[in-house]
Amino acid sequence: MNVPPDVRASAREFQFAGEFSQAEPYGSGHINDTYRVTCAAGGQPRRYILQRINRHVFQDPVALMENLQRVTAHLAGKFASHPDAGRRSLTLVPTRDGKTFYHDEAGNFWRVFNFIERARTFDAAGSPAQAFQAARAFGEFQKLLADLPAPRLHDTIPDFHHTHKKFAALEKAVAADAGNRAALAKQEIEFALRHQAIAGALLDANLPGRVTHNDTKINNVMLDDATGEALCVVDLDTTMPGLALYDFGDLVRSAANPAREDERDLAKVQMRLPIFGALLRGYLSSAGGFLTPDERRLLPVSGQVIAFELGLRFLADFLGGDKYFKARREGQNLDRCRVQFKLFESIRRQEAAMEKLVEKAGRLAA
Repeated sequence: MNVPPDVRASAREFQFAGEFSQAEPYGSGHINDTYRVTCAAGGQPRRYILQRINRHVFQDPVALMENLQRVTAHLAGKFASHPDAGRRSLTLVPTRDGKTFYHDEAGNFWRVFNFIERARTFDAAGSPAQAFQAARAFGEFQKLLADLPAPRLHDTIPDFHHTHKKFAALEKAVAADAGNRAALAKQEIEFALRHQAIAGALLDANLPGRVTHNDTKINNVMLDDATGEALCVVDLDTTMPGLALYDFGDLVRSAANPAREDERDLAKVQMRLPIFGALLRGYLSSAGGFLTPDERRLLPVSGQVIAFELGLRFLADFLGGDKYFKARREGQNLDRCRVQFKLFESIRRQEAAMEKLVEKAGRLAA
């Protein structure tokens, strides 16, 4: 397969086992450019993941890679005695001069991970069992990083989940109306204004800071092909200081809704309570030991906050002319906003039922 010359040239800068054989685009991510590299190593080919870091999203790649090196090394230490340690955490492959990344002449930053064999990711939770495994993995991820030594991790995307600032950005976008689209989104703007109070539900609750993943979509957990067990959390670029409930809330937002992100038939958009229950059980099975009473109390609210926050971001981007989220068709970001606001409503309607599940989980753990 033909690959761009810079991919082939960059691949040769890393300490692969064997000779470079081929590279092919890999995965469904929208941020970094990702390739699966195959090297000829005797009779057994070796595979790796090669990525070019997106400089527009991650403006300080050196700080990002410092975070990544510290986090992966810490996790590797936790799994050192595990019989399947090589598939339990990401492993950076060093460059030929021993660095964690290669900086090419064009200014691009490249990195390589060992490829995790006999495992895969899923873009949606196909069953409560998959939801349980993903949530357990993200809870364990937080637990294992709770004792990460100082200093504080870098903020790779400042204010990534600062819902108050996302609301302020929407207000600014409404006032500017750079895309001359405010009239098309009148109902969504009014919806956001009516529900502004939810923006502070987590930020203003004085919750403890944690090391968090901050992008807990189910397709960021690799599941074993044979057993379905969660093996490894991937896509660690937004791992940084945050609130534990950002991660759980994003799990609920992304895994419990069966509809597409830009679904136009809003009747399909809903939070599935059985999936929420599986996410809750999985998350508490690994994270339950360190959560505070306030964190437990706000578990049913967290999905509302993250759905509302993402809806604000889609709406602001639509009003500004689709500058951040790529739009393949006219109005796609407005449709994405509508999905998140509808999901917010669905989660809110089921809050009492979710609270009962949290209370039941607490009684079983007592």
